Amino acid sequence: MIAVIIIVVVIVLAVLFFIFSYNGLVRRRNRVDQAWSQISVQLERRHDLIPNLIETVKGYAAHERQTLEAVVNARNSAVQAQQQAGPQQQAQAENVLTGALRQLFALSEAYPDLKANQNFLNLQEELTSTEDRISYARQFYNDSVQTYNTSIQTFPRNTIAGMFNFAPRQFFQAEEGAQEVPRVQF
Repeated sequence: MIAVIIIVVVIVLAVLFFIFSYNGLVRRRNRVDQAWSQISVQLERRHDLIPNLIETVKGYAAHERQTLEAVVNARNSAVQAQQQAGPQQQAQAENVLTGALRQLFALSEAYPDLKANQNFLNLQEELTSTEDRISYARQFYNDSVQTYNTSIQTFPRNTIAGMFNFAPRQFFQAEEGAQEVPRVQF
């Protein structure tokens, strides 16, 4: 009789461990998905601010057409990557957009009237604030991915993850050299 009780208790504990492990993996996967959606929200906000910024700059720097077109093309590529690509491809498109925006902001140094324009300053501040939010959202996403990936790769959860097809997620990483400020020459 005692042996049967011990066997039942061991089976119940094993089932509970399995349930808690599976639910923990689901929670972590959902956290990664939620973190990814926060990145998407902030990137969409950034993409929405750029056309207004371009219109403001056009009036002051009309002959800087190449820089303006580079920003527009980079924005369009980033929007397309957001809709169709994974984290790595989207990060690359966003890095190109960041470089193009840096060139655009460098233009303001050459045009004092533009630099003093209140609309431009407001948009620049909004974009800076959005960049901070994107940075935080990327960090939160990468932390969530790291926790999730570790959970599905460590024993004994890796057996449960394998049984239910929990796949590792990609980090949202800036490519090498993306931290450097581009050189702008006129």
